[in-house]
Amino acid sequence: QVQLVESGGGLVQAGGSLRLSCAASGGVFSTKNMGWFRQPPGKEREFVALISRSGSSPIYVDSVKGRFTISRDNAKKTVYLQMTSLKPEDTAVYFCAATIAASSTEVASYNIWGQGTQVTVSS
Repeated sequence: QVQLVESGGGLVQAGGSLRLSCAASGGVFSTKNMGWFRQPPGKEREFVALISRSGSSPIYVDSVKGRFTISRDNAKKTVYLQMTSLKPEDTAVYFCAATIAASSTEVASYNIWGQGTQVTVSS
């Protein structure tokens, strides 16, 4: 069974950048479609970005298009989320997730989750 550990979160000023990493251990990483989700304070968990097993066809929520980039390195068993031009509304706990099923923007489609990493953007 794949286990996921996120890192790279922190406190950054608006306009700044962060790169989140999600390292997988166990299982076969290259067979998993991967997603990044976030949960703002007091709100539901929401989709941010996903990437297919091969690394093609990334999909983003509209609010991050042009600012965030998802990528993966199957040899390193790691998926990344490069975040630029950060805004206070990007403040959230960010989670990576994996699924053997088809790529999806739905939380319920993912059965393997990391513990999350906090991203705080100050104005």
